[in-house]
Amino acid sequence: MDLSRVIKLFEDQFSRELIERQVRVLKKVAKHYCNGIPLKDLAQIIQILNICAERIEDHKDYIDPMCDILKLCGLPFLKEKTSDELTYAQAVAESLALIGCMMRVPSSQVRIQLCNSIINFYSPEPVKQQVEGFHPTGVNYKLQMAEVGGLAETLILSMPVVENQLREKLSLLKVLQLLSSSPENCKLMAKAQGASRICFRLSDPDPSGQLLFRSSEILWNLLENGPKEEIISQLSNTECIYALKESFVRLLTNGYKHYDRQLRNDILVITTLLAENSTSPFIESGFAKQLILFATFSEVKSHSPLVKSLKLHNHEDFEMKKLLFNMIVVLSKDSSAVQLFSDGKVVLALFNYVKANEKARIHDWPAARFEDLQLHAIATLSTIAPLLLEDYMTCQGNTRILLFLEWCNKQDSFSGQGNCFHGVGGRGNKHAQMRYSLRLLRSVVSIGDETVNQDLCDQGAINQLLGILKKIVNSPEGNEDAILLEIQIDILFILSALCENDLHRKDLFGSEGVDLLLQLLKMDFSKYYSGLGHNRLIFCTLDCVWCCVIGCFSSEDYFLEKDGMCIILDLLALNFKTMNNLLLGILVEFCDNPKSLSHITTWRGNKNETSAKLLIEMWKQEELELGVQRDQYGRIFDVQKPLAGHLQESQGITPLPANFFSIAVMEVSENTRAKIYSVFCRLGFENLPGLSLGLCDSQDNK
Repeated sequence: MDLSRVIKLFEDQFSRELIERQVRVLKKVAKHYCNGIPLKDLAQIIQILNICAERIEDHKDYIDPMCDILKLCGLPFLKEKTSDELTYAQAVAESLALIGCMMRVPSSQVRIQLCNSIINFYSPEPVKQQVEGFHPTGVNYKLQMAEVGGLAETLILSMPVVENQLREKLSLLKVLQLLSSSPENCKLMAKAQGASRICFRLSDPDPSGQLLFRSSEILWNLLENGPKEEIISQLSNTECIYALKESFVRLLTNGYKHYDRQLRNDILVITTLLAENSTSPFIESGFAKQLILFATFSEVKSHSPLVKSLKLHNHEDFEMKKLLFNMIVVLSKDSSAVQLFSDGKVVLALFNYVKANEKARIHDWPAARFEDLQLHAIATLSTIAPLLLEDYMTCQGNTRILLFLEWCNKQDSFSGQGNCFHGVGGRGNKHAQMRYSLRLLRSVVSIGDETVNQDLCDQGAINQLLGILKKIVNSPEGNEDAILLEIQIDILFILSALCENDLHRKDLFGSEGVDLLLQLLKMDFSKYYSGLGHNRLIFCTLDCVWCCVIGCFSSEDYFLEKDGMCIILDLLALNFKTMNNLLLGILVEFCDNPKSLSHITTWRGNKNETSAKLLIEMWKQEELELGVQRDQYGRIFDVQKPLAGHLQESQGITPLPANFFSIAVMEVSENTRAKIYSVFCRLGFENLPGLSLGLCDSQDNK
């Protein structure tokens, strides 16, 4: 078939009005290429279709033959040679882009057929018979050419044409749903503001429910496969948030099918991703307030008509409940949401789950699901409670947690399922419950509010925590289980925070606490790098020595009697760079106790080295690393700057505000040599055992 003559028939001034003849020719073209369009002819066929598209408003007779030809575009294209795919690649890409432009044709039949043809790109109809001399193109060829031609962008831009035509809109969304499985297409759709264009129409009326399903699927694909930040930015406007809000509320209050509940949860996931963007107007739109209501209505009574007849009982409702807890954590990043949490009694609702599991049957949740919600609620409280300390104290938060910890520490018939994310390591025990309760207590204590901390101590928290710690430390798995190690770390942190600046609390910590610290300090140093958390445990133990022992004479004396100073020096002799500063700081503080000096001077290391020799060696090592210069006799090269090395000289002079510590002051506070010098000021600089003349020369020059 000579397509040039067909084009001339449409364009020639003498034949362009011969509509009947042109329709007959179009039908012949459709019949001739019924088994597929050769790549070499595709550009001319698309040209013919474009000519028809321009005249179709005046000549409806073109509609049927156009649809027949468009249907052929859904078949695999044909090639004579393998090289044809590359030779005609540019022409094919441009042709597919022009096909997308035909969505603007004012014909519902043409638009729907166009969408069906593009859908066939993904599952092409089988060719009826092979054409001699031709072979079908590869399965992915059309998809690649559609990406190159920007078909997805063209179709997004055509959405306003079909927004009032439900059937055509659904066909177009089905196409976009398929196209959005490709990252390249997602980039093209994002370029055309596809996310916002689709989300705007999310709550349009649709009896079939397909519009909401396909739109949410496209948004999900765009977030997963496309430029996520750009997509979130497009969706972070009032119109999109309102559309999501209306869709979610409608599905929650009126959706009774399994399909509706799944779709509701999908929209909530998309909403959560948007809420992570601080610019999203969730507070202003009222969506945040509604989400808080839905998250807490089953624990806190509400008179809102939205939840009057709402019941949660199946698996999708369970998943939604967890998503809503997660949404509360996400919203907490916005300080303006804190008042909404207080008004919605979020802390009280979450504390409903901080209770012994054997009596818990809230809303008839099965035991495994309740455990999951319980752990999730406590984890959520860890984020929310520090923001709402007044609500926390009103709900008697400290009492609830301590009672729950007492239950966690008991031996009874309960055993955790350990099936959920937060329940890791909690199968057959209560470790998960204890772990998250202590994490909650840690987050509250770390705020440093004296009212909260004093209330904890008044209720015997120090003795209770020491009892839990003792039980774990003495258990066979306490040193080998990552969860138990984390529990020990959190207990030590809480004790440090409570006792740091209070002498009475240090007295409560007492000898029982010192014994536990010494037991932990004797840990095999080879475990520090096990990956389970022993390195964090030793640091928290040393911090606890500093906060809970130093400053209390009775505890200090007991620590020294139990050879605690020797253990500290043994650890210092290991010469771990990350630990040396903390150990030296403890050594300096202990030197204020006169009884400690004899312990320091009598200590001997593995190679019979003395503490003085150890400190001098550390001094020399520090100088070597900092690049402090000495002459051939070991004297400081620049006596005007005896502490300066290459590091200090390279920093130069940096102007700082008056309320900032200078770099020099900060450097001294973290400087190993400053702490070593402080120790020698208490030990003295003469007649120290274990020092040779060479070592003393190095010391004298200081």
